[in-house]
Amino acid sequence: MNALIRALSASLLLTQSVFALAESPSVEILSAVVKDQRIAGADVLIQRNGEHSALANTDAQGRAVLPGTYPDDGNSLLIIRKPGYSNLVVRCPCRGMTYAISPVMQNLDGIRVVLSWGEIPQDLDSHLSFPGNHVYFDHKVGADTNLDVDDVNSYGPETITLSKKHFGESYVYSVHDYSNSQRPSSMGLSNSHAKVFVYVGQSLVRTYYVPRNQAGNLWTVFRLTKNGEFEDINRLSGTQMQAGQIDEQTASYLSDASVEAAPVSVAAMDEAKRLNRQGEEAYHAGELDDAIELYRQSIDADAVYGQAYSNLGLAYQKVGRTAESIWANRKAIALASGPSAATVRASSYYNIGRIYEAAGQRTDALRNYQLAKSQKANSVYDKAIRRVGG
Repeated sequence: MNALIRALSASLLLTQSVFALAESPSVEILSAVVKDQRIAGADVLIQRNGEHSALANTDAQGRAVLPGTYPDDGNSLLIIRKPGYSNLVVRCPCRGMTYAISPVMQNLDGIRVVLSWGEIPQDLDSHLSFPGNHVYFDHKVGADTNLDVDDVNSYGPETITLSKKHFGESYVYSVHDYSNSQRPSSMGLSNSHAKVFVYVGQSLVRTYYVPRNQAGNLWTVFRLTKNGEFEDINRLSGTQMQAGQIDEQTASYLSDASVEAAPVSVAAMDEAKRLNRQGEEAYHAGELDDAIELYRQSIDADAVYGQAYSNLGLAYQKVGRTAESIWANRKAIALASGPSAATVRASSYYNIGRIYEAAGQRTDALRNYQLAKSQKANSVYDKAIRRVGG
């Protein structure tokens, strides 16, 4: 029945646009977890070259009119803020898009994935696959997982919340172009301006932009490994499989076999280093929120830049964002290399264990203390194991 409804919906052509052509550009803000709920009282601003160039506030309909004009290109950032919600920062172009903001998450192991896109195609679908589970529009509930919002009429959001990641299990998130499900060589998904926002705790930790100028109706976005590390996949492929078979298409990624990292250009690496340096300056100046955002932008430029993750973990720890600190430490573990790799991994596992212990999650704490000891002998790790192992 759901598939029939979606097929009928796909035959309707919507002509709405978030930005009206005859007036100042406006943006509409929705809830990421409650369908069609508009968010009033959110601050919406455009930042260009580090300077705020437009500022507005959403009305009761969740709409904010941005004063003046601005270049709608990759040098502009759209920033949305509201107490109780994670800040949303997204690289423009922004016109013709609706955005959804995520309420702050409380669980240390929780993850929320929010998909937004443009007017065409009408229907993009979120899929989360993990052992024994495939969460999508026809199966909205999985183990500690829920499809909060399903959208079939352009723009999104589509939201999946994983309330607790299961240790030892891998997860794969993908986006299927349902509107072009029988056209594996379609350019619709690539041209959709689709963006995937990943939240941990109170923070937006990763943003993915659909690859441009590539054919394919399935975007395999990222994998969450057995140890909880995010691995970028970010690949388009073509399929004629039905929606319920998408997990079969992405099953090979569940094995935790090595995923070849996408090549990073010299320009991107240089940009990542520049942003990281700016983040370090902000950190030492006590401007921790700015430092976190700059480190995050550095990682967006180069997703395997270990120093930015290490710095980000310190900044998160400094402001008490424990779920985010766990995430950053896990990535630091994965990227550790060279003579000091074992020391880095051991200390990172130990830091994660301390966070779990403070939260009363003794089983998780014990596991990470044991992993720390497996990397390097230290009496501190032995004492921690005895303390929580009882």
